[in-house]
Amino acid sequence: MSSNSGNDQAKPKGTAKRGFAAMDEATQRAIASKGGQAAHQKGTAHEFDSEEARRAGQKGGEAVSRDREHMAQIGRKGGESRQSAARAHAEKNAAARAAVSEQTAKGGSQQGGKTVER
Repeated sequence: MSSNSGNDQAKPKGTAKRGFAAMDEATQRAIASKGGQAAHQKGTAHEFDSEEARRAGQKGGEAVSRDREHMAQIGRKGGESRQSAARAHAEKNAAARAAVSEQTAKGGSQQGGKTVER
């Protein structure tokens, strides 16, 4: 019998998180923030100017738009969203018209926020 018989369920070798990955998210953020601050103080941090940012966005947009199936999928999703919003708006208006119609049928009218019976 081996001396490790109680540790048969230990993690397989090489899968444990080590170093930065083993830290909690808050500690990782604090360290990363210090690194960013140091780079700015040293003057080696990269900062986009508006023209460089525009070119990067354009390049990304061109890359995405080459995938025609993806673009079609985006268009369908947008159309569905717009259609459902329009449908909800129409239903809301129909409900409001029905309430006014019902009020009118009862013989009342709205004046100054108060219902007046005729």
